[in-house]
Amino acid sequence: MEHVTDSRTRATDAVAKPSIIPFALIVALFFLWGMANNLNDILIAQFKKAFTLSDFRAGLVQSAFYLGYFLLAMPAGMFTRRFGFKGAVVVGLLLYACGAFLFWPAAELRTYGFFLLALFVLASGLAFLETSANPFATVLGPPETAAQRLNLAQAFNPLGSITGVIIGQQFIFSGIEHTPAEIAAMDAAHRSAYFASESTAVQLPYLIIGLVVLGWATLILITRFPTTDQHAASATRDSGVHLRSLLHNSRFVLAVVAQFFYVGAQVGIWSYLIRYVQATQPGTPQKLAANFLTASLVAFMVGRFAGTALMRRISPTRLLASFAGINVLLCAAAVMNVGHAGIYMLIASSFFMSIMFPTIFALGVDGMADAERKLGSALLVMSIIGGAVLTAIMGAVSDAGGIQLAISVPLVCFVIVFIFARRTRLGTHGLQSIGDASVH
Repeated sequence: MEHVTDSRTRATDAVAKPSIIPFALIVALFFLWGMANNLNDILIAQFKKAFTLSDFRAGLVQSAFYLGYFLLAMPAGMFTRRFGFKGAVVVGLLLYACGAFLFWPAAELRTYGFFLLALFVLASGLAFLETSANPFATVLGPPETAAQRLNLAQAFNPLGSITGVIIGQQFIFSGIEHTPAEIAAMDAAHRSAYFASESTAVQLPYLIIGLVVLGWATLILITRFPTTDQHAASATRDSGVHLRSLLHNSRFVLAVVAQFFYVGAQVGIWSYLIRYVQATQPGTPQKLAANFLTASLVAFMVGRFAGTALMRRISPTRLLASFAGINVLLCAAAVMNVGHAGIYMLIASSFFMSIMFPTIFALGVDGMADAERKLGSALLVMSIIGGAVLTAIMGAVSDAGGIQLAISVPLVCFVIVFIFARRTRLGTHGLQSIGDASVH
């Protein structure tokens, strides 16, 4: 008995000690999936040009991507419980790299559907990473500093997002843009060469990304991580009971609905911002229009820090309601205004979106027992399927009535978030949970 106790004590001490190298390897994952998420915003504009797509079909980039998240979130959670955090991270990185490598044959075949398959595979890997990396970061050091470690790790997520846009702006966008009339005037050989050049522009960036991700998977595989007791704490035999309990929890169900619409609004605005800029400011090159997307991501990052500071003085529910209400007004202005005014309204909306995902997440799981909280967290992650559904709807509205009218879709989404915030109160447990929520 004394030997067993000593073994457990040594294991606990190993976890409690700071794990600098393992933690640094895990922190990089937040950067890597942020980069992948916002490269999609570049791909929508690029594929629209390379395949002459409607806004609806271009928006299927996000549909394929977030479908991967939706379908793999629960399997990723079960895999993590069975094989541990490290195993899930390695599998996630391998899927990420595989999806990136598939861009090469997709470009050679010039098949849009193949690109969507590649994005689905890539996002499946990110589902594994997000499900495992967030809790993994909390155990790589002393328990009393777990929240600080996770917040530090999450700070690298928007940096990855900004980097993704810059990579796309500099290495995917060619700067060559032809009007439909100019394309129609080309002979078949020149037209084919133009489309081939635009579709293959993604090959080298994604090949390099795939190689970097594969190298990172190797580093994690050969690095010794501290052991944890997460396997024993993750029993799932009562999952059915917990699921029924969650479905009877009206606040949790409303949180899932609010998260669905929030993610749809965020993904939709960023996905079509370049399109909005070029439509309201005719003649604006893609590379220049991408600067406005970068500005939006910077505003989002600044808003995250500002929102966290404001929560020390303003209740999270009141702040969420205020930010959602402001975004309703900003989207309404973007629908009605043309030119730079509307563009600046959409950039400003990113600042006010910054606190929404973690706050809705915390409200949803506030006060839950540990087992219910884990299942509830997985379902809240699955609700990001809103990015797939509502981005496609925005594309359909844009095709029918113009890109300005399409901004009415996120407007409605923010109305729903506002209603949710007004109907919900947050307890002490939830206040602590905001720092632990995965941020998109």
